[in-house]
Amino acid sequence: MTVDVKRLTYLEYLETPEIKQRYEILDGEMIMTPAPTPYHQGVIGRILFLLQTFVTERNLGIVLGAPVDVIIRQDPLRARQPDILFLSATRSGINNIAQLRTMQVLKTPPDLVVEVLSPGNTRDEMLDKLEDYRKVGVSECWLVSPEAETVEVVRISAEGITTVNIGGIDGILNSELLKDFTPSLKELFK
Repeated sequence: MTVDVKRLTYLEYLETPEIKQRYEILDGEMIMTPAPTPYHQGVIGRILFLLQTFVTERNLGIVLGAPVDVIIRQDPLRARQPDILFLSATRSGINNIAQLRTMQVLKTPPDLVVEVLSPGNTRDEMLDKLEDYRKVGVSECWLVSPEAETVEVVRISAEGITTVNIGGIDGILNSELLKDFTPSLKELFK
Protein backbone atom coordinates (compact mmCIF):
# COMPACT_ATOMS: atom_id res chain seq x y z
CA MET A 1 0.00 0.00 0.00
CA THR A 2 1.37 3.40 -0.93
CA VAL A 3 0.55 6.64 0.76
CA ASP A 4 0.15 9.76 -1.33
CA VAL A 5 2.02 12.70 0.12
CA LYS A 6 0.53 16.11 -0.56
CA ARG A 7 3.26 18.42 -1.83
CA LEU A 8 3.05 22.00 -0.63
CA THR A 9 3.32 24.63 -3.36
CA TYR A 10 4.95 28.02 -2.87
CA LEU A 11 1.56 29.79 -3.00
CA GLU A 12 0.10 27.38 -0.42
CA TYR A 13 3.17 27.97 1.72
CA LEU A 14 2.58 31.74 1.63
CA GLU A 15 -1.00 31.18 2.82
CA THR A 16 -0.03 28.77 5.63
CA PRO A 17 -0.59 30.17 9.12
CA GLU A 18 2.47 30.74 11.28
CA ILE A 19 3.79 27.49 12.72
CA LYS A 20 5.74 27.56 15.98
CA GLN A 21 7.37 24.13 15.57
CA ARG A 22 10.61 23.75 13.59
CA TYR A 23 10.30 22.24 10.14
CA GLU A 24 11.93 22.22 6.75
CA ILE A 25 10.26 21.78 3.39
CA LEU A 26 12.01 19.36 1.07
CA ASP A 27 10.57 19.11 -2.42
CA GLY A 28 7.17 20.26 -1.16
CA GLU A 29 7.03 17.89 1.84
CA MET A 30 6.95 19.53 5.27
CA ILE A 31 9.32 17.64 7.59
CA MET A 32 8.75 18.33 11.29
CA THR A 33 11.65 17.87 13.67
CA PRO A 34 11.48 17.04 17.36
CA ALA A 35 12.30 19.76 19.87
CA PRO A 36 16.02 20.03 20.59
CA THR A 37 17.50 19.40 24.04
CA PRO A 38 17.77 22.25 26.55
CA TYR A 39 21.59 22.24 26.17
CA HIS A 40 21.25 22.50 22.38
CA GLN A 41 18.97 25.53 22.86
CA GLY A 42 21.39 26.99 25.40
CA VAL A 43 24.24 26.83 22.88
CA ILE A 44 22.03 28.50 20.27
CA GLY A 45 21.15 31.21 22.80
CA ARG A 46 24.82 31.92 23.60
CA ILE A 47 25.79 32.18 19.92
CA LEU A 48 22.73 34.30 19.16
CA PHE A 49 23.50 36.69 22.03
CA LEU A 50 27.20 37.06 21.17
CA LEU A 51 26.58 37.41 17.42
CA GLN A 52 23.66 39.86 17.84
CA THR A 53 25.73 42.01 20.18
CA PHE A 54 28.67 42.07 17.76
CA VAL A 55 26.53 42.83 14.68
CA THR A 56 24.37 45.47 16.41
CA GLU A 57 27.32 47.35 17.93
CA ARG A 58 28.90 47.64 14.47
CA ASN A 59 25.65 48.26 12.56
CA LEU A 60 26.48 45.35 10.22
CA GLY A 61 22.95 44.09 9.59
CA ILE A 62 20.63 41.78 11.52
CA VAL A 63 20.80 38.40 13.21
CA LEU A 64 17.72 36.19 13.46
CA GLY A 65 17.10 32.97 15.35
CA ALA A 66 14.98 30.06 14.15
CA PRO A 67 12.45 29.53 12.93
CA VAL A 68 12.97 31.69 9.83
CA ASP A 69 12.59 30.12 6.40
CA VAL A 70 15.33 30.40 3.81
CA ILE A 71 13.62 29.66 0.49
CA ILE A 72 15.90 27.52 -1.65
CA ARG A 73 13.49 27.22 -4.57
CA GLN A 74 9.80 27.72 -5.22
CA ASP A 75 9.04 24.70 -7.43
CA PRO A 76 9.17 22.14 -6.05
CA LEU A 77 9.16 24.10 -2.82
CA ARG A 78 12.31 23.75 -0.74
CA ALA A 79 12.98 25.77 2.43
CA ARG A 80 15.53 25.43 5.20
CA GLN A 81 15.46 26.81 8.76
CA PRO A 82 18.97 27.37 10.09
CA ASP A 83 19.28 27.82 13.84
CA ILE A 84 20.70 31.32 13.34
CA LEU A 85 21.19 33.52 10.31
CA PHE A 86 22.95 36.81 9.60
CA LEU A 87 21.88 39.24 6.86
CA SER A 88 24.49 41.90 6.18
CA ALA A 89 23.23 45.43 5.68
CA THR A 90 25.57 45.74 2.70
CA ARG A 91 23.96 42.85 0.83
CA SER A 92 20.35 43.04 2.05
CA GLY A 93 19.92 46.75 2.75
CA ILE A 94 18.49 45.75 6.15
CA ASN A 95 20.07 47.10 9.32
CA ASN A 96 17.16 47.02 11.78
CA ILE A 97 14.27 44.70 12.51
CA ALA A 98 11.65 47.35 11.72
CA GLN A 99 12.54 46.84 8.05
CA LEU A 100 11.29 43.25 8.34
CA ARG A 101 7.80 44.28 9.46
CA THR A 102 6.10 43.87 6.06
CA MET A 103 8.14 40.90 4.79
CA GLN A 104 6.42 37.56 4.63
CA VAL A 105 9.65 35.87 3.51
CA LEU A 106 13.26 36.98 3.34
CA LYS A 107 13.98 38.71 0.04
CA THR A 108 17.75 38.21 0.28
CA PRO A 109 19.48 35.00 1.32
CA PRO A 110 21.58 35.21 4.48
CA ASP A 111 25.32 35.78 4.33
CA LEU A 112 25.89 33.40 7.23
CA VAL A 113 23.94 30.48 8.67
CA VAL A 114 24.59 28.60 11.88
CA GLU A 115 23.55 24.97 12.21
CA VAL A 116 23.77 23.52 15.73
CA LEU A 117 23.98 19.77 15.29
CA SER A 118 21.83 17.24 17.08
CA PRO A 119 23.17 13.75 17.87
CA GLY A 120 20.99 12.26 15.10
CA ASN A 121 22.28 14.53 12.33
CA THR A 122 24.33 12.75 9.67
CA ARG A 123 27.14 14.20 7.58
CA ASP A 124 25.05 13.55 4.43
CA GLU A 125 22.17 15.63 5.87
CA MET A 126 24.57 18.49 6.60
CA LEU A 127 26.11 18.28 3.12
CA ASP A 128 22.60 18.40 1.63
CA LYS A 129 21.84 21.56 3.66
CA LEU A 130 25.18 23.13 2.70
CA GLU A 131 24.47 22.44 -0.98
CA ASP A 132 21.06 24.12 -0.63
CA TYR A 133 22.71 27.13 1.01
CA ARG A 134 25.28 27.25 -1.81
CA LYS A 135 22.48 27.36 -4.39
CA VAL A 136 21.04 30.56 -2.90
CA GLY A 137 24.33 32.35 -2.25
CA VAL A 138 25.04 31.87 1.47
CA SER A 139 28.78 32.45 1.87
CA GLU A 140 29.53 30.88 5.27
CA CYS A 141 28.11 28.27 7.64
CA TRP A 142 29.14 27.37 11.17
CA LEU A 143 28.49 23.73 12.03
CA VAL A 144 28.37 23.69 15.81
CA SER A 145 28.62 20.39 17.68
CA PRO A 146 27.52 20.68 21.32
CA GLU A 147 28.51 17.03 21.86
CA ALA A 148 32.09 17.42 20.59
CA GLU A 149 32.29 21.08 21.66
CA THR A 150 33.59 22.10 18.24
CA VAL A 151 32.75 24.66 15.58
CA GLU A 152 33.50 23.94 11.93
CA VAL A 153 33.61 27.07 9.78
CA VAL A 154 32.61 26.26 6.20
CA ARG A 155 33.14 28.53 3.19
CA ILE A 156 30.37 28.23 0.60
CA SER A 157 30.88 29.54 -2.93
CA ALA A 158 30.02 28.82 -6.54
CA GLU A 159 33.23 26.77 -6.66
CA GLY A 160 32.17 24.51 -3.82
CA ILE A 161 31.98 23.87 -0.11
CA THR A 162 35.22 23.97 1.88
CA THR A 163 36.00 23.58 5.57
CA VAL A 164 38.10 26.60 6.56
CA ASN A 165 38.82 25.52 10.12
CA ILE A 166 37.57 23.44 13.01
CA GLY A 167 38.01 24.77 16.53
CA GLY A 168 37.82 22.78 19.75
CA ILE A 169 36.85 23.88 23.24
CA ASP A 170 40.20 25.59 23.88
CA GLY A 171 40.12 27.48 20.57
CA ILE A 172 38.35 30.49 19.17
CA LEU A 173 35.76 30.88 16.45
CA ASN A 174 37.55 32.07 13.29
CA SER A 175 34.99 33.39 10.82
CA GLU A 176 36.16 34.52 7.39
CA LEU A 177 33.02 36.61 6.96
CA LEU A 178 33.12 38.35 10.36
CA LYS A 179 36.88 38.53 10.92
CA ASP A 180 36.71 40.51 14.18
CA PHE A 181 34.15 38.15 15.73
CA THR A 182 36.45 35.80 17.65
CA PRO A 183 34.77 34.48 20.81
CA SER A 184 36.45 31.67 22.68
CA LEU A 185 34.60 28.42 22.18
CA LYS A 186 34.41 28.06 25.96
CA GLU A 187 32.04 31.07 25.83
CA LEU A 188 29.73 29.10 23.53
CA PHE A 189 29.69 25.80 25.39
CA LYS A 190 29.96 26.70 29.07
